[in-house]
Amino acid sequence: MLKLIARSIGLLAVAVVAQPGAAQAALGPDAAACRGAGPALVVTVNGFKRRTGNVRVNVYGSDASKFLQRGQWVRQINLPVTRAGAMPVCVALPGPGRYAVAVRHDVDGNNSSGWNDGGGFSRNPNLTLARLRPSFRSVAFDVGRSVQSLSVVLNYRFGLSIRPVSG
Repeated sequence: MLKLIARSIGLLAVAVVAQPGAAQAALGPDAAACRGAGPALVVTVNGFKRRTGNVRVNVYGSDASKFLQRGQWVRQINLPVTRAGAMPVCVALPGPGRYAVAVRHDVDGNNSSGWNDGGGFSRNPNLTLARLRPSFRSVAFDVGRSVQSLSVVLNYRFGLSIRPVSG
């Protein structure tokens, strides 16, 4: 009987460890690409100042001259902000290569940039009012044929500084 209980507890422990836990499935129209083999990105957006409006994830290709140029992204995903937690957004990619990500939190959801909106980039560079746009080289990263994850921390204006909410 003790063996049976011990075995049951062991199986329960394995089942608990095998559970995905609090991990949230990737969101967006490309979500299936992140459940497959890739190439795709799971961009986890963190540090929301408010849980309102929309999040836009733009992925730019390897041509540095197109970085942050209107309409020159490889893929754009727009989603309403979730009620809580980090937002994992899936972005399907056309193939392996060098990419950069720009994220914008449109706090009021009016599709227009405003002083209260937040933003961030892959590799989370430090931003200032004098340098709101980092160089492509400082935010670019390589993606292979699989699904890759990265975290982007949002920055907002606080007086004359730009920083994350909790920093």
